[in-house]
Amino acid sequence: MLALGPEWLTVILFGSLIFLLVLGLPLVFAIGGVATLFIILLWGPHALPVLANRTYMAMDMFLLVAVPMFIFMGAMLQRCGIAEDMYELMYHWMGGLRGGLAAGTVLICTMFAAMVGISGAATTSMGLIALPSMLKRGYKKDIAIGCISAGGSLGILIPPSVLMIILALTSRVSVGEMFIAGILPGLLLSSLFVIYILVRCYFQKHMGPSVPPDDRLPLNERVKLMGALILPVGLIFAVMGSMFFGIATPSEASAIGALGAIVSAMIKRTFTWQSFTSALFITLRLSAMVIWIVFAASAFTALYAVTGASSLVGTLIKGVGDPWMVIITMQLILFVLGMFFDPTGIVLLTAPIFFPIVTSLGFDPLWFAILFVINMELAYLTPPFGFNLFYMKAVVPKGVTMMDIYRSSMPFCALMILGLVICMIFPGIITWLPELMRT
Repeated sequence: MLALGPEWLTVILFGSLIFLLVLGLPLVFAIGGVATLFIILLWGPHALPVLANRTYMAMDMFLLVAVPMFIFMGAMLQRCGIAEDMYELMYHWMGGLRGGLAAGTVLICTMFAAMVGISGAATTSMGLIALPSMLKRGYKKDIAIGCISAGGSLGILIPPSVLMIILALTSRVSVGEMFIAGILPGLLLSSLFVIYILVRCYFQKHMGPSVPPDDRLPLNERVKLMGALILPVGLIFAVMGSMFFGIATPSEASAIGALGAIVSAMIKRTFTWQSFTSALFITLRLSAMVIWIVFAASAFTALYAVTGASSLVGTLIKGVGDPWMVIITMQLILFVLGMFFDPTGIVLLTAPIFFPIVTSLGFDPLWFAILFVINMELAYLTPPFGFNLFYMKAVVPKGVTMMDIYRSSMPFCALMILGLVICMIFPGIITWLPELMRT
């Protein structure tokens, strides 16, 4: 058995983890494998029941029920035609503006984010629906690709959000309050994206030309298209309203959302056995991935805490000095990690260390939780390993390179950083709605 101080243990633990991830080993096997190996090396094989105990403790969290429910909700909605109807609406209402199709696409992603709990659903859906339409009408790749990548990333900030559920489990912040707190920051980022697109296309007309009047429906026909908003708005109100007014817990609201997605598909007459089973298999695959990562990270963080290494990291971060410099240092750490690692893994590895420090410094953990999520949203866009960039690569036409996709994301990354700074300076953007919910 090894006898290591917390300093060397920290270096070896994270060095081993990074080495395995660089080799391409899936996150769950990297985290779980390192945890298992070091439990044996430090305490011997007789300590292995710790893994079973930590796994059972994680399984016993009722909040995890919401993960497959929200994933199923997103998978079902992706197949029921709501995205196509909303794009048709935005095309005819906003197409007359320069950059209107791109701005409308961001608004659709914003609404889609309020119905699904993951980022990939809106990104892939609008990549297949909106991107060909924009490129066909002369939109430049920078705007067309960037608006979809950035708009799709809103799925983890605007509730419901699977990542928020995982963060709530590790930070002990109320997931219901976290959901409500994410609404205004999500709308802020969406507004920044839309303003940027419209202003840039106004001054650089070649970036996003307007749709010719002949391609748009007359006013009375456009009014009829407004009916496409009834199902999305109704579903958003059912899920978020039930939590805001205290009618349902997040886990119960996830069941309402899953049922609402099935009902929506039936109303639109797009519900088929094939689409239902396909949504179930996607739910099974993604839920298994998320929950196994939770199990592995639970064992890793337990090992890390017991050995005293987490206290060492906390002491080093607090040693930065000024409390605000500590918060900024954490944001920089999250930003750098987001360039290379999976957001779920970052949450599970850093949240148990960061949140006790934030609380001890007198900051609101709910406020910091949303800053954390915004940083993870940024991780979906930052090269070289931003997930949304790879989602886009899977749906873009031939001839669009990975460098084109990277370049298109840069202005939107800058806007996200601006939104993060605004939320840091004006914490009421995050805390106002949760305080209203408590009264």
